[in-house]
Amino acid sequence: MERQTALAHDTLEGISAAPNKAKTMNETDEKTTHFGERLVPEEEKAGLVHGVFSSVASKYDVMNDVMSVGIHRLWKDAMMDWLAPRNGQRLLDVAGGTGDIAFRFLRRAPGATATVTDMTEAMLIEGRKRSEAEDFADRLDWVTGDAMALPFEDNAFDVYTISFGIRNVTRIEDALREAYRVLKPGGRLMVLEFSQLPNAGMQRLYDIYSFNVIPRMGQAIAGDRESYQYLVESIRRFPAQEQFASMIRDAGFSQVKYRNLSLGISALHSGWKI
Repeated sequence: MERQTALAHDTLEGISAAPNKAKTMNETDEKTTHFGERLVPEEEKAGLVHGVFSSVASKYDVMNDVMSVGIHRLWKDAMMDWLAPRNGQRLLDVAGGTGDIAFRFLRRAPGATATVTDMTEAMLIEGRKRSEAEDFADRLDWVTGDAMALPFEDNAFDVYTISFGIRNVTRIEDALREAYRVLKPGGRLMVLEFSQLPNAGMQRLYDIYSFNVIPRMGQAIAGDRESYQYLVESIRRFPAQEQFASMIRDAGFSQVKYRNLSLGISALHSGWKI
């Protein structure tokens, strides 16, 4: 797989270095992006990601527990600790289909409201099935939407969260700009995402586990090896902590900081719209 990726990279480098030629009326520049280790046209990625999460929606929460041995719950609690939800705040949880983050937020701030948005309707359906959904029905909305073109007005939310979702977005920069747009002045962005371990040896061990165990778990529990192969590959392609922090700053956010969780297996990123 690494050799194939390297060959694809070398091929693209060779193309970009070649002399420009006049284009005919039928020739167009096709932008590509990564879907795991595959290069695909940008316009196809959203559909491919939608297919992945539609396939795994019914087993998504169970697989999260199995893959992380339940540690993802501690990471999400750490997210809430740093976020410190307050009554009166309005939360937008993007790519939050099963409601994990929204439920935690509303438990800690009984006077707050939340909107969960996700591009995959099947994920939102699974979220609505959870018992907590009825408990918070009067303070919680579910909206189908794209992180790169959110269906909300400017300056509408106090808090924007996205948990294990931003690495699946076709253009991360666009999603961060949308986050900035929909936040009120003084609003806060918080991202929880898989990241990179600072120690190369530990990263190799984690990769061995990820690539060899997680897809097999996906097959055994969800009946879907390919989707979890993609999810593992997408983790490895996501920018390291400092690079992603720079992307958040470039989107306009201030006071950007991050905290490693479990030695860097995942990381919390925070930024403010000031």
